[in-house]
Amino acid sequence: MNGAGGFIGGHLVKRLKAEGCWVRVVDLKRHDFAEPPADEFILGDLREPDVVRNAVSGIDEVYQLAADMGGAGYIFTGEHDAAVMHNSATINLNTVEFGARAGVRKFFYSSSACMYPEYNQLDPDNPKCSEDSAYPAAPDSEYGWEKLFSERLYLAYMRNRGIQVRIARFHNIFGPEGTWRGGREKAPAAMCRKVAETPDGGEIEIWGDGKQTRSFLYIDECIEAVRRLVDSDFTGPVNIGSEEMVTIDRLAQMVMEIAGKKLAIRHIPGPLGVRGRNSDNRLIREKLGWAPSRPLREGLEKTYAWIARQVGLS
Repeated sequence: MNGAGGFIGGHLVKRLKAEGCWVRVVDLKRHDFAEPPADEFILGDLREPDVVRNAVSGIDEVYQLAADMGGAGYIFTGEHDAAVMHNSATINLNTVEFGARAGVRKFFYSSSACMYPEYNQLDPDNPKCSEDSAYPAAPDSEYGWEKLFSERLYLAYMRNRGIQVRIARFHNIFGPEGTWRGGREKAPAAMCRKVAETPDGGEIEIWGDGKQTRSFLYIDECIEAVRRLVDSDFTGPVNIGSEEMVTIDRLAQMVMEIAGKKLAIRHIPGPLGVRGRNSDNRLIREKLGWAPSRPLREGLEKTYAWIARQVGLS
């Protein structure tokens, strides 16, 4: 597995080990919060061909979750565009080429809803993110463009090199043991941190007018969907996300309710991404007979409790 030092990768290792798999993982860094129970951990840079050659040797399935990524504060400022595109593309080029040479039979690639066209996500109340809406392509970030390129890369190798590929487009996955500060955290973690750090009656800041919409999927449901997709005969791409869309202001209110705090919200300028985004789960229901079912609040309760403990320890 590539990217096991990250949030989703760390949880996926636990699931694979619980299923009895032998797991080798590769990452630039150790996991910040929980050492994944892998059988072998290669501390290495997946941009380096030799690291990837060693990683894929003797492996049947590759889960490729490694990427240069983060939340809006990292992706949408424009300051990291070259690094995001170069680093992630290099990882994917190395992974699929050397993996195919080594005889890897199946690759899972974690794409992102960020690859969907910006023009379909201008109305916060009616975003369009069905899988067939990807073209004409017009992502709102270089991160999204790289994800779209890499989707096509894996599909081209499937056609030309005979490998099996499974592609998922993740929609805002959140939960415990993920980045919660430092600029790369996603909206749920950032909101939980702000509320946890702010005394009752205080004030938190939110980028934009707070009316932008998103859906957020709890990590356990994401991992379940990944395993179902990999074990199916469906290539994808397919959305893995929740259809419970909320405004960012409503997300903040939900976290305040969980924390039992009444806080004021001050809206400030900041990087935002698209106005609206929501997962369209018709295809995953059709192809896998499954879709996420747990409410957003349930996942937020678990995530807030975990981040509040981290705030208390920091």
